[in-house]
Amino acid sequence: MKKLFSTAMFAAAMFASANTFAQSHKDTTVAQKVGTTAKKGWAATKKTASKVGNKTAEIASKGASAVADKKYDSKVGPQGQTIYIDKNSYYYYVDGKGRHIYVKESALVAKP
Repeated sequence: MKKLFSTAMFAAAMFASANTFAQSHKDTTVAQKVGTTAKKGWAATKKTASKVGNKTAEIASKGASAVADKKYDSKVGPQGQTIYIDKNSYYYYVDGKGRHIYVKESALVAKP
C-alpha cells in the first residue's frame, strides 16, 4: 500500500512538472484585423487619458490656487474665468489644461 501510494505521488509530481507545448496556427488575416482594431483602440485610450490628465491638472491647479493665492471677487477673466492674485500681485486664471494664464488688469471684466 505504501509503495502504491508513493508511486502514485511520484507519477502525479512528474505529470504536474512536465512541460507541454501546443502547436499554434498563426492566421495572418485575423492578426491584421486585430492589429488595426488595436491601433484604433489605443488612439481612443490615449485621447481619453489625455482628457483625464488635463482635467486632473486643472482641478489640482485650481485647488492649489484657491489655497495659496487670493481670489479677485469683483472681476472675472475675458471669458468669465475666476481670477486669482499671486504673491507678486499678478492676475491669472487657470485654463482647461491646468496652466496659469496671466492677464493684465485692464483685460479683466466686471463681474456680472
